[in-house]
Amino acid sequence: MDYRAYYPAALRWLSHLIDVCLALGGFAIVTLVFCNATLRGFAGFDLAWSLEVTGFLLLWSTFLGCAAAIARGAHMRVTEIVEGLVPPGGQRILSIVIDMIIAVLLVGLIHTGVQISIHTWAQKTTVLYWPVGLLYASMPAGMTLTLIFHLYNMALELKKPLLPHATHTDGGETLQ
Repeated sequence: MDYRAYYPAALRWLSHLIDVCLALGGFAIVTLVFCNATLRGFAGFDLAWSLEVTGFLLLWSTFLGCAAAIARGAHMRVTEIVEGLVPPGGQRILSIVIDMIIAVLLVGLIHTGVQISIHTWAQKTTVLYWPVGLLYASMPAGMTLTLIFHLYNMALELKKPLLPHATHTDGGETLQ
């Protein structure tokens, strides 16, 4: 289910900003790869810096994309087995437990990402001399945004549980 309609203005704005960054990053990646491949094919050389920029954009797009997917409720869940084996009351408890485990894992990823970023900040990339830690900072930044959206989504679901089979025309679940 797409949670963004239930977000306060600040979270909707943040989600929109992430979407804009992803669109611009995706456009830049496609443009850089196309230009670099064209130069390599027709002129016989490539832009070494474009590989570093593309790698940077890919990493940041990956982790920002995780936050965007959480805001949309678009991460994959297989519910058929749980619906078939667990009674409805147990499904709700299981959902809360899974959400808590995800929150703990996100906190762990944030902590680990910060440590990696700090330890690699003094290293420089080979062409642009950017701090390598800036590349690794994509994980704690993206996971922090993901955690913000996930915690708000959890709060929404605790206040108003999802109806198991209520759907929009797009297939998403609705809140009561």
